[in-house]
Amino acid sequence: MAISAWTLLLALIVVWISGAELVDAQVPGPRTRYQPNWASLDQRPLPQWYDEAKVGIFLHYGVYSVPSFGSEWFWTNWKNLRNPEYVQFMQRNYKPDFTYQEFASQFTAELFNATKWALLFKDSGARYVVLTSKHHDGFTLWPSKNSYGWNSVDVGPKRDIVKELAAAIRKETNLRFGLYYSLFEWFNPLWTDDKLHLLMQQHFVERKVRPEQMELVQQYLPEIIWSDGDWEAPAKYWRSEEFIAWLYNDSPVRDTVVTNDRWGFGTACLHGDFYNCADRFNPGVLQAHKWENAFTLDRTSWGQRFDVSLEDFMSSKDVIKEIVTTVSCNGNVLINVGPTRFGTILPIFEERLRDMGRWLKLNGEAIYGSKPWIYQNDTITGNVWYTRQSEAIDGKVTIYAFVLEYPYDTNELDIYPLGKEINVFQNIMLTGIDMGTGGDVLNEQSTQVVMLGLEDTKIKWTAEHNRLHIEFPPKNHIDKRGLDFAWTFKITIA
Repeated sequence: MAISAWTLLLALIVVWISGAELVDAQVPGPRTRYQPNWASLDQRPLPQWYDEAKVGIFLHYGVYSVPSFGSEWFWTNWKNLRNPEYVQFMQRNYKPDFTYQEFASQFTAELFNATKWALLFKDSGARYVVLTSKHHDGFTLWPSKNSYGWNSVDVGPKRDIVKELAAAIRKETNLRFGLYYSLFEWFNPLWTDDKLHLLMQQHFVERKVRPEQMELVQQYLPEIIWSDGDWEAPAKYWRSEEFIAWLYNDSPVRDTVVTNDRWGFGTACLHGDFYNCADRFNPGVLQAHKWENAFTLDRTSWGQRFDVSLEDFMSSKDVIKEIVTTVSCNGNVLINVGPTRFGTILPIFEERLRDMGRWLKLNGEAIYGSKPWIYQNDTITGNVWYTRQSEAIDGKVTIYAFVLEYPYDTNELDIYPLGKEINVFQNIMLTGIDMGTGGDVLNEQSTQVVMLGLEDTKIKWTAEHNRLHIEFPPKNHIDKRGLDFAWTFKITIA
């Protein structure tokens, strides 16, 4: 051929990056001071650690863990929406005048062991943790000075849950620690009064939201601020731009903190270090801006509940598929677990997390620190997704191909990591470069194929132009090494 395979691949990558307009690159230089407006805030480069981390654990834990029924929206579903299922649940199980506040004394967390949680998250392969410091019911998991009698130190556990978990995460692991914070509270009188005044006053923000946000950042140093409850008021009411500017300019975590996109209605998918867009967001196509897929192991609830059956839970295979398809498209995953009111994590959640950890231990090099490839999934063979190594090493480019469905019938697979028809790039994207016809990009001299977890086993493969035909090792060898859920091939091209 007239040019080397590496020259071709490098050209393809340059064209792809230019077309995708990825915005995560960082240029070192003097510290920038950001102005309290989106035009300025949106210029901040994404801290590199977040893009490389890929996998996080989400924890929805609070008073709603006591009834463990329906979802974490228990209070408003019961008292505000008067949902018949919730009303009947309370009528059957509690006295007529029982209040939601009485659940707090039963939120005991007597078995909560922050070190045990931290070690589980470490074993899961996650690289960061986000804890709900306060959900929409307003109950705080730290002794908030602005939530007297309605926090985890004054009532219930009589413990600072945020402090204990932050300390354990930092002592026992290398994971980053973050906090979820709900901007609004269903029944807080300051909030409801602001709404009655058509949000022309901001007493709730001034006396509750902003003091608590500052308290959390200054006391617990979270490196993720995961905002929520943004949909009932604009960002100007929440003064979100002012707070984020302080985070980026003057907070003790200014160099490493990342924020999501829920800062007022209309900000989702538009502003923030990473976009959530919607719960369980997974578009399946490349996103130019860094994004995060926050999803629940219990398919319908973020908080722990007992009105579940086995089919309500994602399988370990489902979890791995969600990781692969998300990371291939420039996203991170934030995997939610709902602990019990006692402070324990149910065995079914633990099993899923440990299965994930075992898979990441073998396949993690294709996930952590990876970048999207030219193609996110195979254009010919279904259930095959791609990432690439972040940088070329010794002039070689490395592509990772994830096979989500094992080819049981044939034990063989055809994949097309360079696309269906490479001449499309020759004729359109690489106009003026003569690839020639003297050979194929994929050949025994330039290409190496390895199965992650079976690096010591020679993989049989053949190539024709841009088609790569792979023969899987004997299934008993694969099973003996504990390879399951998805199988990853490392394709290195010189």
